[in-house]
Amino acid sequence: MKLLKSGASPFFRKVMVTLHETGQLQDVELVEVKNSALAPDATVAAANPAGKIPTLVRPDGPAIYDSRVICRYLDHRAQAGLYPDSRLWDVLTLEASADALLEAAVLMTYERRLRPEHMVFEDWIEAQWTKVDRILDTVNARWLSHLHGPLDMSHIGIACGLAYLDFRHDDRQWRRGRDGLATWFKTFAQRESMTATAP
Repeated sequence: MKLLKSGASPFFRKVMVTLHETGQLQDVELVEVKNSALAPDATVAAANPAGKIPTLVRPDGPAIYDSRVICRYLDHRAQAGLYPDSRLWDVLTLEASADALLEAAVLMTYERRLRPEHMVFEDWIEAQWTKVDRILDTVNARWLSHLHGPLDMSHIGIACGLAYLDFRHDDRQWRRGRDGLATWFKTFAQRESMTATAP
């Protein structure tokens, strides 16, 4: 299999952490492409009509894209149990929250990186951060007991989301007022799968 990647995408990192945690790293060739929201790479666009990474190209079937779909496929392939039936809806909901956090945080990054400085829409950036803020508050208030349970895909998603905030939006100080989540992340970030995939 070939995993198309570009730069420091947190969605790509989510897949890489999953590969580490499921013992499938050697089964995938990493292919660096020059991909951006304004200029999708031709290889990516041919495999994924949305022109986004990561995209997983399989030798025995069509390409798989969207990090959630790729991670679900990798978990199924390895029978790793990252989507346990006993708490499936909790896992999927928390994973969706992690992806929503990432999407908002990436849009904040793109707003400053891709727009001319005089066109940057500050209210848009703040609206995206409001989403991130709400998600962080909800995870800190409602989901810590889940995060302290057995490893599942939601742990990986949330951890990659928090790591991306440190990487691109450290000035926002997401830990402030969220001691429980900060403590959980400090421990999870020390996992080999996280240290090996740090941007």
